Formats: sequence, structure tokens, C-alpha cells
Amino acid sequence: MSEPQNDEAPDWLSATELGMWQAFRNGSTYDLSVPSPLLNDPAAAGPWGEHRSVRARVVALLLLSGPSARPGRVAALKLRGAYISGTLDLAGGNVEPYVELTFCRFEREVVLPECHFTTLRLVGCVIPRLEAARLRTEGDLHLPRCQVARGIRLTDAHIGTDLLISQISVRPDSNCKSIAADGMSVGQDLQAEQIETHGEFSLRGSTVGGSLMLRGSRLRAAGQRRALNAPQLTVERSLYMTGAVVSIATGNANSTPPYGTVYTGATAGPAALPPGTEMRRFECYGGVRLDDGRVGDTVDFHQARFLMAAVEELSLRRITATELRFQCERPLEGRVVLNGAKITTLMDLSTSWPGPGGLAMGGFVYENVVPSGHFPLNRRLEWLDSATPEYSPEPYERLAQVMRNSGEDADAREVLLAKQRRRRETLTLAAKLWGYVQDWTVAYGYRPGRAALWMAMLWAGGTFAFARNAPEPLKGEEHPAWNPSLYVLDLLIPVINLGQDGHWRTEGGWQWLAAGIVLLGWILATTVAAGASRLLRRG
Repeated sequence: MSEPQNDEAPDWLSATELGMWQAFRNGSTYDLSVPSPLLNDPAAAGPWGEHRSVRARVVALLLLSGPSARPGRVAALKLRGAYISGTLDLAGGNVEPYVELTFCRFEREVVLPECHFTTLRLVGCVIPRLEAARLRTEGDLHLPRCQVARGIRLTDAHIGTDLLISQISVRPDSNCKSIAADGMSVGQDLQAEQIETHGEFSLRGSTVGGSLMLRGSRLRAAGQRRALNAPQLTVERSLYMTGAVVSIATGNANSTPPYGTVYTGATAGPAALPPGTEMRRFECYGGVRLDDGRVGDTVDFHQARFLMAAVEELSLRRITATELRFQCERPLEGRVVLNGAKITTLMDLSTSWPGPGGLAMGGFVYENVVPSGHFPLNRRLEWLDSATPEYSPEPYERLAQVMRNSGEDADAREVLLAKQRRRRETLTLAAKLWGYVQDWTVAYGYRPGRAALWMAMLWAGGTFAFARNAPEPLKGEEHPAWNPSLYVLDLLIPVINLGQDGHWRTEGGWQWLAAGIVLLGWILATTVAAGASRLLRRG
């Protein structure tokens, strides 16, 4: 901060501004609020009067070229309940003093492009617009409970520690964006709990060093834009788009917000909530784009609600995360797109996924599936069907591999059987008929028990037939004693010689019967052996 010529206040200041000047030098809070809570509400209609008004040019003078602090004090601008007239323009400036404006009303926009702060806190203020592209702060930027009429711009801003915008309400600008923060960098957490946006929240290419918290928030799209547009977003820890349990009647409105939040991400139902609290869902009215993002820990959609039009998407294309918790309310319209996403653990509810045509997951890679609640295999197969309106083998093979790795070999075979049945519908008529035969007889080899049953039936039937019609020996007396059971078993099991096959002459229909038993024996024995080898490997 450049040193002023002297520390005396200019003679053109009003009495209110003179009091602010002296409070700045002391580092104390300059409180212009009145006893009536209604008259202190910056969003309420009606003027606040000259006794509560300070000019924006005087605020800028204090912050950019203000007087030195009194001995033993630290200069700081702490205003409460003030009306700031004119445009507060600090563009390109270097602001060293601590700044905290609480429940203030701004007449015009706040202009902070390329401005450098240590810490900036605007709490519960009413601002026509906040223009802060390429803003830099060494510490926090706090904008909680503010109301902004024409959007916030934080493009390419750099926030040294936390960005706190919880409980903020933002209307859109002329481009239908409520918060434009493309390329923004936040050193630690971005806390945006219980916010209300009425235009696109844009975080294209932004980086958050901690967690991004959108618990209990309501995002609404405007125009043809999305509600949340955040491709190539990097979050080092977790992304929370979940419900929040909030206090109805408690909470200190004067404390550092968000206040009134009891706990978040709760799994309990309404009956289990603490007295005086309620669940506030995360709600998104419009499309969401998180393509090509990277999240270090968890993407959490617990108790979220996505209300989209038919052409809109919840898009997670090529996203990378350790865990995806898809435990939201089922979207009634729109699509959920997971194409190319890479997740280590998928936690989901059977009731959360959209119906047929509402899910796409080509190339979706996941290593573990942890269902929440009852998620039977038939519902999991419906999940695959809804993601593949046209047959694609990859989702079935991925799920089967995950189940095998988890020791669920029987379920993995059922998934692969379902894959063959879906594939059958794409074949020609002849191939489709042959597929039905394979399915009915040996279930494409995925139910070896059925093949063993067929072998037993062939053995019994063949034994009965050959017991009534013993064939002639090939070499006179050089043959073993005739045993129809061992003879049919010798035909059925091709790799074992029980001493019967090769000693008897079958002719006519009996020869065809023996050949059919040998052919079916090869097919069925191979199926049984494959099933047994899978069981042995699993053991």
C-alpha cells in the first residue's frame, strides 16, 4: 500500500465517511446498522438514508491509498450495514488491508478485475454484479449469503485458500450465466452449500485443491445453457452434489457462514432426523457436464435430484474418480452418460438409474460394484439393457469380469448368458434358431449342470435302447462281456476308454444312434469340463 501524504482525513468527507476513516485506522468494525432487523436487511425495499451511506470512491481510497494504522493497531476495512453509493472500482489494484463488508448494500457493480487482496469477505451483501476476472487473493474469498442480481465473474481467478459462497443467490447475466468461473484456481475447498443459481454455473477447466461442496444447493439453467458446466474440472479430493440436513430455527446469523447446517450427506430417512432439522436435497434443473474431469476421491450424488428435459444430459464422459456414489433420485427425463469414464468403485442404488434409453456407458470402466440396499441380479441386467438399446458386448463383459474378481462366478456366468441372448437377436434367422437350440440345451455352456443332466438322460436312454438290441462283436470271441451301460458311457465320454467301444458292430439306425451319442458327448462333456475347471480355479 502506498503511503499517503498524511494520515488526516480529507475535508470533503461526510460525517459518516469520517467515522469509517477513523475505524479503518483502528481496524475496528464500523457498524451503521439500526435496531430494526427489517431495516437492516440489504435486500428490503426503501432507502437507508445519508447517515448510513458512504461513497464507493472513499472506500477505494481507503483500500488503495489509505492512512496508516494507529500505533498498536492493524488497519482494516470492516463495514456493517452500510449503503455504498457509486461503483466500487478497484481494477488492477493491490489491496493490503483486511476487508470485511457485512450486510451492506451496493448501488452499482463491484469491479475487481486483476485486483490483488490478502483476504476479502463480503457477507450477506446485495450486489448488482461482481466483476472479478483474474482476481488474486492470498487467503480466502468469502461471498456467503450475498444476493447478486446480474451474475458473478471469476474467470481465471486465483484464490489462495478457501472460496466460500455458501447460501448465495445469483441471477444470470446477459449471457445467461450466474457464476462464470472458467479457469479458476482454488487452493483449498470450494464451499458452495445451499446456493441458489438462476443461470449457468460454469467451471470449465477449473482446479480445486480440496473438495467442491454443493450440498443442498439448487442450480437452475437459463436460456439454452446447462445448470452446471464443468468440463475438465480437477478436484483433488471429493465432489459433493448431495443433500444437506439443515436447522430450521437455529443457527447464528452473525457467524461465519454457512450457519444452520447440522450435518451433511446423511443417509437416514426423515423419521431419523434430529428435531428441528429438515433434509434439503441437491436439485439441478437442467443439464450437467463434468466431461474429462478428474476427482481424487469421490463423486457423490447421494439424495440428489436431476430434473432435465429430454435432450439434456448428466454427462460424466471420460471422468476419472476413485469412487462414484450414484444414489440419487431416478431422473425421469434426459440421459446419464458414462462413456469412457474410469471409476475404481461404483456404489449405486437399483432405483437411481434411468430406464431404457436413458443411460449410456460405452467404455465405462469400473473395478468394484458395491450396491446400496437390495440390488438383485435381474435388476443389474436391466441396468445393462437400458445402457445398450443396440447390442454391445463390452458392458456385459465388464460386469462379468468385476463379478468374477469379487468371487461371484455364478452371477458372472448369468451375465455372459444374458450377453449371448442379446447377441442372438442381432443374428440371421438360421443362426438365431441355432442359438435357441444352444440356449435350451446347454445355456450356451454357462450352466454346466444342465449339460450334465442331458448327459445323464442320454446315458439312460442309450442304455435302455442298447440293452434291448445288443450289437454283434467285431472279432468273434475277442471281446469283453457286453455291458450296455458301459458301452453308452464309453461313447459319451470321449477321453476315457472303458473297454466297450471298438469291440461291437453297429449297423443301420444303431450306427447313427451311436454316432449321435458320440457327437453330443463331445459337446456336453466339453461344457461340463469347462464348468468344472472354472469351479476349480475359483476354489
